[in-house]
Amino acid sequence: MKFELSTFKSMALLGLAVVVASCAPETSSQTEVVDGAEHPYKIVCTVGMITDVVRNVAGDYAEVEGLIGEGVDPHLYKPTRSDVVKLSGADLVFYNGLLLEGKMTDVLVRVASTGKPVKAVTEAILEATDYLMEKDDGSEHTDPHVWMDVSGWSKAVPVIAQTLAAYDSANAETYHANAKAYAAKLEALDAYAKKAMATIPENQRVLVTAHDAFNYLGRAYGVEVRGIQGISTESEAGVRDLEDLVDFIVNKEIPAVFVETSVADKNVRALVEGAKARKHAVIIGGELFSDAMGQAGTYEGTYIGMIDHNVTTITNALGGHAEGFEKH
Repeated sequence: MKFELSTFKSMALLGLAVVVASCAPETSSQTEVVDGAEHPYKIVCTVGMITDVVRNVAGDYAEVEGLIGEGVDPHLYKPTRSDVVKLSGADLVFYNGLLLEGKMTDVLVRVASTGKPVKAVTEAILEATDYLMEKDDGSEHTDPHVWMDVSGWSKAVPVIAQTLAAYDSANAETYHANAKAYAAKLEALDAYAKKAMATIPENQRVLVTAHDAFNYLGRAYGVEVRGIQGISTESEAGVRDLEDLVDFIVNKEIPAVFVETSVADKNVRALVEGAKARKHAVIIGGELFSDAMGQAGTYEGTYIGMIDHNVTTITNALGGHAEGFEKH
């Protein structure tokens, strides 16, 4: 299945288009030109999960900046004037795609139309590997949250390495070596996640969260997933949706539900109260990182730390045993 940027192209917002057109890339006296590319060159990424991978692959050859920080929902994020300036001044841009950054799509299309390399990482993964989710009826559908499956997200590493090597061919060997080293870490993380979540008692392998961001995790690690809201947090959960989920929690005797750092917790707390009214005690098992990582500069502010936190928190809250990837 092929995904192109043009698939999601819509009419650019006039005000933002004017800003992009007027923002020429800045030059720096500290840069060095090697094989036609300035070093360090500038890369801008939308979400932290991509930013972290790019930093690991690019090393010291590029300045890598992410736009959407911790605790921020990319589904609802509106690009600022500063974001547009950064995007227009970057040498390369990486974004997730599949409408994760829905309100930023117009700006990304506009930047790409100038000829700048703009790469939709998740769309590239699906195009190369057909890594789609499957519905109950057997049909396939797109889901932007590929990073929840470590094995799936590792497919972003060569995509990024190839993009950097094409832009800066003089250092292609280094990018591919960095990618190989980072991919090995992700392979070990994936193995930890499988081992840890397998310790959850089979009848308790149900993950209930604020929105439907964990389907890739569920498929990869054998956990049934229920989200209150849909794949995008722009979708709203109705009273009937909450009542049905309370019925499910009570009937399955699920011990814990989870809130997310980038989504309001009111609906999850409503589930807890609803189950309590039905004489079933369910706790909030912890706060998970879904569409955003942890605070910059912390372990949870890295992709590996984000997944380690999620897997370890889910496993222990649902009755399994996990000490954490770093201690594994």
